[in-house]
Amino acid sequence: MLDQAERLRQMALRKNNEKDENKFLKEKTRIITITSGKGGVGKSNIVVNLSIALQSMGKKVLILDADIGMGNDDILMGFLPKYTVFDIIFNNMEIEDILIEGPNGVKLLPGGTGLSKVDELTNYQREKFLSKISSLKGFDYILMDTGAGINRTVLGFVAACNELIVITTPEPTALTDAYSLMKAIDKFKLKSKGRIIVNRVIREKEGEITFNKFYNAVKKFLNIEVEYLGKVSEDMSLIRSVREQKPFIINYPESEVSKDIKNIAYKLTGDENKPSSMSIQGLFKKIFSIFS
Repeated sequence: MLDQAERLRQMALRKNNEKDENKFLKEKTRIITITSGKGGVGKSNIVVNLSIALQSMGKKVLILDADIGMGNDDILMGFLPKYTVFDIIFNNMEIEDILIEGPNGVKLLPGGTGLSKVDELTNYQREKFLSKISSLKGFDYILMDTGAGINRTVLGFVAACNELIVITTPEPTALTDAYSLMKAIDKFKLKSKGRIIVNRVIREKEGEITFNKFYNAVKKFLNIEVEYLGKVSEDMSLIRSVREQKPFIINYPESEVSKDIKNIAYKLTGDENKPSSMSIQGLFKKIFSIFS
C-alpha cells in the first residue's frame, strides 16, 4: 500500500513537472557557466558585478552559487545566507525562503555544499525539488559561479550550461591552468567553444595580448574555439569595494573596472545569434543526471 502511494505521488509530481516544462519552452534563459582554471583570479567578483550590469540594462538575472567548497558571491553582495538550495529538500523549505535579492534586484540562489548531496537524492525528492523550483521563471540570464580548477564537479557544471566563460589573468600560472581546463573540456567534448575574460589587466592592450597568447596555444593543440569577451582592469576601486562588501559597479560606477564590466555586459546582450536556452528545471534535470 505504501509503495503504491509512493508511486502515485511520483506520477503526480512528474505530470506537474511536464506541464511546467512545456510552459518554459517559450522562455529565453541563457545559462552561462563562469569558471576558472585556478582560484584567486577574481571570478566571483566578475560574476556579481556582471550580473548587476546586466540587470541595470533591463535583464532579469539569477546567480547560482555553484562553488561547493568556497562560494562567496553572498559575501561580495553583502549577505550571509543561512540556507542553501537543497534545504528545500532536506528541511522542507520553499524556494522563497532560500532566494536572496541583491543589488538592483539581482537574485542569488545559494548552492554551496548542498550541491554535493545530489547523488543522495531519491527520485521522489528530485521530483519534489523540481516542482518547487518551477516558480523560478522569467530570467534572461542564469550565471553559474563554479569552483575553480579541474574536477568532476566543475566539468559537470560546464556540461550542464548553454554557454561557457573562463576567467584568467596575465599571470603565466593562471594561463597554464586555464589552458589545462580547456584541454579537459575538449577531451571530454563538453563544449565546442568558450569565451575568455582576462582579469587584472594593468595596461589597455594587455588583455588582448594575453588572449592572443592563449588563443594561439588553443588553436594549435585543441579542437575548441575561444573568443575574447573582454578585459577587466586592475583597479583600487575593486579592492576597496571587496573590503566594504559592496559591488564596485555600484560603489564606483565611473571607475575603469566598472566600465570594463559594462562593456562585457554589452557584448553579451549584443549577440545576434543567441545560443539555445532552457528553463531552470531543465538545468537542474541536467545537473541531476550528470552528478548521479
